[in-house]
Amino acid sequence: MSAPALSSSDSGEAFASDAAAQADFAAAARLAGWRRRLLPFGAAILLLVLWQLSVVVFQIRPFIAPAPTAVAITLYNQLGILLSNLLPTMIEAIAGFVVGNSAAILLATIFVYQRTAEEAFFPLAVMFHTIPVMAYAPILVLLLGNGLEAKVAIAALICFFPTLVNMTRGLRAVTPQQMELMRILSASPSEIFLKLRLKSSLPYLFSALKIASATSVIGAIVGEWIGATTGIGALIIQATYNFNSPLLYATIVVGSLFSAAFFGLISWLERYFLKWNVSQTG
Repeated sequence: MSAPALSSSDSGEAFASDAAAQADFAAAARLAGWRRRLLPFGAAILLLVLWQLSVVVFQIRPFIAPAPTAVAITLYNQLGILLSNLLPTMIEAIAGFVVGNSAAILLATIFVYQRTAEEAFFPLAVMFHTIPVMAYAPILVLLLGNGLEAKVAIAALICFFPTLVNMTRGLRAVTPQQMELMRILSASPSEIFLKLRLKSSLPYLFSALKIASATSVIGAIVGEWIGATTGIGALIIQATYNFNSPLLYATIVVGSLFSAAFFGLISWLERYFLKWNVSQTG
């Protein structure tokens, strides 16, 4: 017995219900998107209000903890000084980011193809990573001088290890079936690396790059604490010694905003280059 055919009215109702379900799903997705954007903004506003009230109610002295309004006024009045000191920090952080991650990607590639090199040098990288940045920063300043090179080296070293670990793992994140398929297709070693290993490593790489985008800024600021006369780190030291808390907080805000913008840029690049990765685009 054949199944009864749907009437035109039934099929119209089915299409209408499907369209309504899609509209409800789209509305729920938009609501979730706005929720993700507004909740952090609302939490930040709440914290600022509580901070302002605490300073007023408990009469906290400005050199201990300035009010948010005082920090905002300093940001407005000292914006030129803050931006002029942000520029060298940006250069140092970006240069360190490029140098450190490039070296990590190159070494991870060597580790994947040369197991002996990994067994020899990876433990040394782990041991070096356990050294606090404040311990080896003065050594690098003594070796490289008090110029740009030392700050770039500190920023590079502080973001080197996460990228090395993630990139090594990502380059190895290929299945035997994928390797066998590439051999069946007579792929060359360079094609296997570029089209299989490198592509499979991109999610791991971008996870490390997002971490490095923040740590490279930290490394540049730490490097500026040791004898620098310009930069966000140097301005932090000057404001601290002068008990100028509004300027100190304003400097921290400017450095944090740059770090957040750098992180946002890497996140945007991740979404752009990993459109094929459902876990990233979903």
